Amino acid sequence: MSIFSYKQRNNINLVIIIALGCLIAYSLQGVFGSILSTLVLYTILRPGYIYLAEHKGINKQLAAILLLFISIVLIILPFYGLSTMVLSKITELQNDHIYFQNLIFKLKHLIPVGEEVQGLIEEGIRKAGVWATELFPSLISGAFNIVLGLLLMYFLLYFMLVEREKFESSLVKYAPFREQNSHRFAEQMRDTTYANVVGQGLICMVQGSLVSLSFFVLGYNDPVFWGIITTFICFVPILGPPIIFVPAALMQIAAGNEFAGWAMLVFGFVVIINIDNVLRFIIAKKVGNIHPIITVIGVVIGIPLFGILGLVFGPLLLSYFILLIKIYETSAMASERLERIKTISESEGL
Repeated sequence: MSIFSYKQRNNINLVIIIALGCLIAYSLQGVFGSILSTLVLYTILRPGYIYLAEHKGINKQLAAILLLFISIVLIILPFYGLSTMVLSKITELQNDHIYFQNLIFKLKHLIPVGEEVQGLIEEGIRKAGVWATELFPSLISGAFNIVLGLLLMYFLLYFMLVEREKFESSLVKYAPFREQNSHRFAEQMRDTTYANVVGQGLICMVQGSLVSLSFFVLGYNDPVFWGIITTFICFVPILGPPIIFVPAALMQIAAGNEFAGWAMLVFGFVVIINIDNVLRFIIAKKVGNIHPIITVIGVVIGIPLFGILGLVFGPLLLSYFILLIKIYETSAMASERLERIKTISESEGL
């Protein structure tokens, strides 16, 4: 006969489960970005899979493979290709001392600065280059980790799509709140993901493309490179396109190209800045919006964890966390109401 009671055995099992869960979570910390990427891609690809497999009757495995292939072509390859291009350009600019000397020389003619300020500017530019180099993933130095992360992500994503109904029913079954709250959380999680990934991504690409186009038309150097940099920076509401086109325009004015400089400033503040508000209003009506404070704090949290992907994953994590708090508050209030009704009923029965 066991020396432990039924309740004691359950408590021991719970402690073992928690300990093993913490150990597994600690072991998976290196691939946490891949797991989060899987959830994000699953949310984005889910409607397409339902349409192909359930509405059009295409074989489930074939539909999943087709969507994975499309995501690789449209998302993964362009992102890492652009990241590699940006990384090589940043390294090239860091090693080009003449470029920064000319930059400082033009700045001194536009705004008189002393030697100390000049030294601070040079040090700031150098540190910004080092930080940006570490931020973007390198396909050469981190090839193994990147390939491993992508393989894990697509392995999980394939089975999540093929076994969609089973996967989602398991999430509802083991979720730590009621079924209706589970569905509510899933819907809000979907809207949050669309708003931050699809919506914000669209806004950033439009603004980056406008910066690149205006640089090209006005004769600025490296329009494609600066357009891509603008696209990444636009994920941070506080910074945005002005951090790129304002210094570029001022450098043109300092070099004597006043038309190119003033035209860039006017186009930037009239068109590029305001297109953000127009697109954000349209997207907010479709899939919702994320408050700028959440975005900024999320970026601060996400960049140290995920690098450049933290621009997207950081705000998502913070948004999911806030959603969970709201669900918990709703459940707690419902429980309090039920307890109050039960207490009143018992008192009336007495």
